[in-house]
Amino acid sequence: MGNTESNQNVKSYLQNSGIRPTKIRLSIAGLLFDGTDKHVTVDNVIEMARLSKIKTSVASVYNTLNQFAAAGLLRRVTVEQGKAFFDTNLSEHHHFFYEDEDRLEDIPMGAIQVEGLPDLPAGRSIKAIEVTVRI
Repeated sequence: MGNTESNQNVKSYLQNSGIRPTKIRLSIAGLLFDGTDKHVTVDNVIEMARLSKIKTSVASVYNTLNQFAAAGLLRRVTVEQGKAFFDTNLSEHHHFFYEDEDRLEDIPMGAIQVEGLPDLPAGRSIKAIEVTVRI
């Protein structure tokens, strides 16, 4: 796929998700949505942008990742207070969190069985169960 075609696909992807495709959003989307599953932090994206000669700020990256997550383009995975990854794999799955390497790895959905859930409050239903195994 040519670069122009790729840029147009990214632009359409953002527009179809209700996101205005600004220059920085297009640049960040181009880094993230290349068909390869990624788990990234704000710092990771800043480094990816720097290596790709994309000028941006921490605030712009933070806001863009949160906009993408709010639009359903990324899944936010909080591993501890103040520490979140953004996952491009939107399928239902769990994660290993390697504390010493500061990285996430996917665990297939069927690999973990959750049993013994408490009764839910009246009128509530389970939206999702996400397990993060810290190692």
